[in-house]
Order: sequence, then structure tokens, then C-alpha cells
Amino acid sequence: MSSAPSFSEKAGLPDLTPTPSFLEPQPKSSSYLDAIAPLTNTWNRYSAWRESFGLPNPGSTEQLTKEVKGTLATNFIFEGGRADLTKSLSANPAFQVTHSFALGSEAQPASYNFNTVYAKENLMMMGGFDHDGNVNARLNQGWTANSISKLQAQFSSQAGHNMLQMEHDYNGTDYNLNVKAMNLWPTDLTGVYIGSYLQSVTKNLALGVEGLYQRPTPDMSELSTSYIAKYTADKKDWIATALVQPSGIVTTSYWHKLSDKVEVAADLQLIAAPTRRDALATLGVKYELRMAGFRAQVDSTGKVAAVLEQRFAPTLAFLLSGEIDHFKSTAKVGAGVMIETSTLTPEEMGMPPQ
Repeated sequence: MSSAPSFSEKAGLPDLTPTPSFLEPQPKSSSYLDAIAPLTNTWNRYSAWRESFGLPNPGSTEQLTKEVKGTLATNFIFEGGRADLTKSLSANPAFQVTHSFALGSEAQPASYNFNTVYAKENLMMMGGFDHDGNVNARLNQGWTANSISKLQAQFSSQAGHNMLQMEHDYNGTDYNLNVKAMNLWPTDLTGVYIGSYLQSVTKNLALGVEGLYQRPTPDMSELSTSYIAKYTADKKDWIATALVQPSGIVTTSYWHKLSDKVEVAADLQLIAAPTRRDALATLGVKYELRMAGFRAQVDSTGKVAAVLEQRFAPTLAFLLSGEIDHFKSTAKVGAGVMIETSTLTPEEMGMPPQ
């Protein structure tokens, strides 16, 4: 049975009868997103302002002198006999194994290493061991196109040779951020911590800083910093870098690509500490031919070195290495071979059929 209409309803007037408070619509409380909206809006405007400059990504500090290291012969010189046998078992995902043999060196005894590589779109795993039982492993996991985590481990029967390193690298639009932790012990936070930041300030110049914090014991700690500068030409045909430490260590490098086949590089290391003064300058050249590669270098200590890699076929290469120290009247000579085999067909390897 419906109730009779009130006087206000009959007269067409608004009903002024008070409504109980529990029936009134309650105001909505501000959400978490509403609370941080001013902060996110400010950050978005700041990011858009930075992107308007069109500054490039400067790369990581770890690869600051990548072009110089690829040109100089320092990392390619070896002594004695050497053989690397590589076999590809899969193309997608990539999977290959390598057997490495070395003998005849006066500095190191004969050795054998077994290494394997597994890689797909966002994941890379590497592992290996040698004849002494030393095991090394590496894992790279890419979360996005700009964010990657890395894990590296080394286990040895010799005391002090074990190592565990965790690393994360992030590439922004115009900067790079990298953090590392080596031999971290969570209970007392001992270990080695490294953090670096490299920022492009112009289209050619990038500046950065790197900090190294060592904590071997809970009662001992040490902090050192390095300041970094990198200048890249407009055509990216030459790069100059500098790394300065307040303790008196300066490292500079210069790389120049003269043509598609010729590259030159120079590296200078200065130590001006109160207890030590020293300098080392290295100059090198690299020739890349159709079936051969040649590297040569000379440094201020009187060493002259050269490395030749001659390919007789896409799967067969011959290596020849030599170094002469004129001041010490010593010489090192090395010869090696690299053989690559595969169970894949030419189509699976991306090569045209014979």
C-alpha cells in the first residue's frame, strides 16, 4: 500500500524534509594515483623536455673504450700453439660448443678449455671449464629493450679465485645507469660495489661518474670515484675518451676510422701519485681485408706486436702472433688455427645453397 503524497509534492515545491546522513552519497576518497598525479605529470613534462633535445645514448662505461680495445693487438696476442674448434648445433636458438687447446707457452702451462653458448632473443647463457676443474658461467637476461640483468660466476679450487658478480644495466634515452656487486655477503654487506652514470650533455659530449666502494671486512671500507668524459664526432668516425681519478690516475684514448678497412687507436695511461710516477702510451692500427685481418701496435716500453688472422674459408682461419721487447731483448711467437663446423644446412645458417 503506497503512502499518500506530501504537501510539497502536491504543490510542486521541493521537498525540504531532511534526509538521514547515512543515506547521503559519501564523497569518494582520493586514490593513490590521484595523490601522485602531480609528481607523475612533472616527471612526464621533464622527460618530454629532455627528449626534445634529441640527445643520443652514450653507451655504458664498461664499453667506453670498446673501439680502442678492438683495434689494438693487446687482447689478441698469444704465445705458443693454439687451436679453437667450434661446432654449431642450432641456429634458433643459437647453441654452439668450443674446444680450445693451448701449449708451448713459457708463461703458462698447456691448457684445455671447453665452452658452450646458448642464446635466444632475450636470454644468453655461457659456461665452461678447464683441465684444472675451474668453472665459469655467465647469464644475461633482458627484461626490456633497455633493461638487462647479468650474473657472472667463477669457481676454483684455489683460494681467493672464486667470484660472484651481479649486475644490472639500464639504457635511457640519453643516459646509461649501471650497478654491480661482487662477492656480496648479505649478513655483513661485505664485498665490492660499483655504480656508474653516463649522461649526454650535447649530441657529441657525454659526462659521467663512477664510484667504487670496497668493504673487505665489516671494519674496513674504502671509496674511490672516477670522472668520465666521452666525445663522439658527428659522423661517429672518431671517438676520444678520458677517465680521471682524484688519486692521480688518468687514462685517455683516441680511436679513428680512416676508411672501411683501416682503423687507428691510441691509449695513454698516466700515474701521478705521490709514491709513484709512471706512464704508458700505446699506438695501434687495424686492417680489415676481405679474407684477412691484421693488427699492429707499438708502445712506449719498446714492445712491438702484430697479429694476423688469415681466413682460407668461412670455417677455417690461421692465426699468427708475434711480440718483440727491444729493451729486454725478448720475443714471443704464437701460431694457431680456428675451425668451425656445423650440423646445420646452408639454409638454416642463412647462407645461399651451394
